[in-house]
Amino acid sequence: MSATFYSWVVPAYTANSPVDHTWVTTYDNRVNPYPDDAAVVAAKRDYWYCWGDFHPAGKIPGNPTGFLDSQSGQLTIARCLVTSNADSEKAPGARGTIFNYGMDGVCHQLANQVLYATKSSSRPPLTVKKARGYGASTFLYGVYGLQAAAWRNKLHNCAGVDPLAMIQQQGGNVAMTEPVDDFEVHARAVLADEPELLGKLLALRSEVQVFMAQKLPGFAPPEPATLNARNQHLLDQAAILLGPETFEKVFGMPANAKIDLVDPSIASRQR
Repeated sequence: MSATFYSWVVPAYTANSPVDHTWVTTYDNRVNPYPDDAAVVAAKRDYWYCWGDFHPAGKIPGNPTGFLDSQSGQLTIARCLVTSNADSEKAPGARGTIFNYGMDGVCHQLANQVLYATKSSSRPPLTVKKARGYGASTFLYGVYGLQAAAWRNKLHNCAGVDPLAMIQQQGGNVAMTEPVDDFEVHARAVLADEPELLGKLLALRSEVQVFMAQKLPGFAPPEPATLNARNQHLLDQAAILLGPETFEKVFGMPANAKIDLVDPSIASRQR
């Protein structure tokens, strides 16, 4: 079953946040601004919370509708990857493989998991790469989150593919392809004339994600402030490496910006 998928943004949990919260729908809320999820269900449409609240419409500075992008895709696959019309805090299926908010990923990664259903043989899947804070988010958590094995299993079960071994016919030859890494693609474009610096940045990112994927010791999940402080420290290391000007080009925000990717209210409730 095919559908058109729309991605949207609002400022992440504070009006002045430099980071966007993202979510996905199968309807254009500029045309049909359903007031709540019950109305969405009644209209036989789909809303993916993506670890956030219900938003009838989007809006951020410079973008009065909050619309990011749209692309057609397979609705059955999207619903299998991430349960629609269900609050991520209450329904495990609505978390995809972002099982632990702030540790496995945030809304950007979960929205990307939904949007993987827009992939076709002729085009890559849509992502929320236009969202503010996406550079920081994908530096830390990757495009689809840190639960790589679980995500591969999801793709195998829902879409019948392994993203690490996708095969395409190219001029009669068989070529192995992997999912597009938005962060690396952008970093390579920015640092095209500085291959040594690029190599150091990508090596740092690999170290960061290995560290991020490790379970923090203890008996209770870390406090939201701890997660944001950890994330900020790791982003600061990239700022030290790149310098303020290049950091802003790569990450889309000033090196001295306070980048709180983890919504304290959601993380606290999950604890």
